[in-house]
Amino acid sequence: MLESLLAVKNALPYILQGSLVTVGIVLGAMLIGLALGLPMAVGQVYGTRPIRYTAAIYVWFFRGIPVLVLFFLFYFGLFNALNLNLSAIVTAALVLGLRGVAYQSQIFRGGIEALPHGQLKAARALGMSDTRAVVSIILPQVLRTSIPGWANEYSIVLKDSAIAFVLGAPEILSRTHFVASRTYEHFALYLTAGVIYFCLTWAGVHLLHRLEKKLYIPGYSS
Repeated sequence: MLESLLAVKNALPYILQGSLVTVGIVLGAMLIGLALGLPMAVGQVYGTRPIRYTAAIYVWFFRGIPVLVLFFLFYFGLFNALNLNLSAIVTAALVLGLRGVAYQSQIFRGGIEALPHGQLKAARALGMSDTRAVVSIILPQVLRTSIPGWANEYSIVLKDSAIAFVLGAPEILSRTHFVASRTYEHFALYLTAGVIYFCLTWAGVHLLHRLEKKLYIPGYSS
């Protein structure tokens, strides 16, 4: 027991450095998912048939393939074929972000379809273009009502980031495994890694819930 606690004490600063890498991967993936998922959701709802079909194929592809396979497919396959020398950290953030686009687009699409359809018609009656109506009226409401779904997506991406271990990214699990393979204190060290992941999940979801309450409009319902 004492040896386990000593191993955790000595390894904790090293493992916590990996949490910075993990947070960087997660934030990068979430931002990619937001930047591309939102316009994809708009295209799925208001776009032409080719746009909707293209978006649907993209969603089916990234939601139907395991994360581990996507990592290998992009890191050892596509990026290698294109001679892109991307680091494991960048690859992990990019792949999780592209996968997050598929999931976040469905979150935002549901938020758009939940809004009263008369809002867009009213905007047209006031002389607004569809683009301006979507940007100025629809999307601000969608972003606010989609925060609970975004919090759920954050927790999923955070846990999936541990799979970046297979690429050699120096994140939490990779550093924990490195220490555990040398000290043989597997239980204590992996339990410590689990606690760190739990704390990061709780902190991120808590912040998003606070943001949700701050942006809540009394009496408003989607």
